[in-house]
Amino acid sequence: MKLGFGLYRHMLNEQHYKFAKQCGATHLVVHMVDYFGNADNDKSNANQPIGAKKGWGRAGNGELWSLEELLKIKAEINSHGLEWYAIENFDPSIWHDILLDGPKKAEQMELVKEQIRIVGKAGIPGFGYNFSLAGVSSRVVKPFARGGAVSVGMEGSVDESPVPNGMVWNMVYDENAPKGNVPCVSHDELWNRLQYFLENLVPVAEEAGVILAAHPDDPPMPYVRNTPRLVYQPDMYQRLIDMVDSNSNQLEMCLGTIAEMTEGDVHDAADIYSKQNKVGYIHFRNVVGKVPTYKEVFVDEGDIDMMKILSILKKNNFQGVLIPDHTPQMSCDAPWYAGMAYAMGYMKAAISIVQNDN
Repeated sequence: MKLGFGLYRHMLNEQHYKFAKQCGATHLVVHMVDYFGNADNDKSNANQPIGAKKGWGRAGNGELWSLEELLKIKAEINSHGLEWYAIENFDPSIWHDILLDGPKKAEQMELVKEQIRIVGKAGIPGFGYNFSLAGVSSRVVKPFARGGAVSVGMEGSVDESPVPNGMVWNMVYDENAPKGNVPCVSHDELWNRLQYFLENLVPVAEEAGVILAAHPDDPPMPYVRNTPRLVYQPDMYQRLIDMVDSNSNQLEMCLGTIAEMTEGDVHDAADIYSKQNKVGYIHFRNVVGKVPTYKEVFVDEGDIDMMKILSILKKNNFQGVLIPDHTPQMSCDAPWYAGMAYAMGYMKAAISIVQNDN
């Protein structure tokens, strides 16, 4: 098991590389799209609870991340003693019609394939994605965690406002889209779209040496914003990995999201999927409660037995990366940094204990 850290694009700088290293990280997972729009500093963006806002920002301009661009970032990361383990999420501007089954679906599939080839050439082993139309939604920001630390959660209701045309994953990809909303489709239709995606992309990922890692829906509700959700119960992960039998078809296991699900048990899920060697990397965070009423809390105070999770992963020889994802913010001058440092310290100690336990 490896200790990692997640960074957004505007955080790819010496300050954050050093912070990750100081926290004990050896690997990074990078969001190449800044969901909060163009960020000038961390105070306005990185220190907010991730996923708490509606209308996060804008998609890109349809251009791929070039090999030169990725290699430059990778060299910066390596110069600080870190490894680039994965990219998290495609730019909506290059795959919105794959999600929506739109007229540019085939054209965008070729873009997505080429992006994965570039990622493989750059030597980045993983690529996380969330096959979702609405993305993260329906959450509120309140002092949910211990001591009144600010975090996110749900309070019994789900956002039923439709997604407007020209938007997926809370990001606008077409300002001039016709008025109206993304139509509500069935769950089977969304699974059919995923099958098209996997059957076309997994062989390319295999050739490129890249693992595709699917994130479950957050929050894990059957419908959010009048759109169906794909993976909102633990057993639905199995349907996804069974669609295309390949080492490149894996899971991005978000422990908090799985614990929020109304069926199954997160510890059992960790065992089932790590035993199959189908876990690409892990979002290591804790929650109290289940949808539609839950709250995100500090890593050591929730419903998940994190030490039990690590013991399961050790038993099943999990060799991937664990990152803290997002954390409650602490009451100090640097709330985001303090929250992350707390989580990382816990994770580093816990991993060391479990790995040294004979």
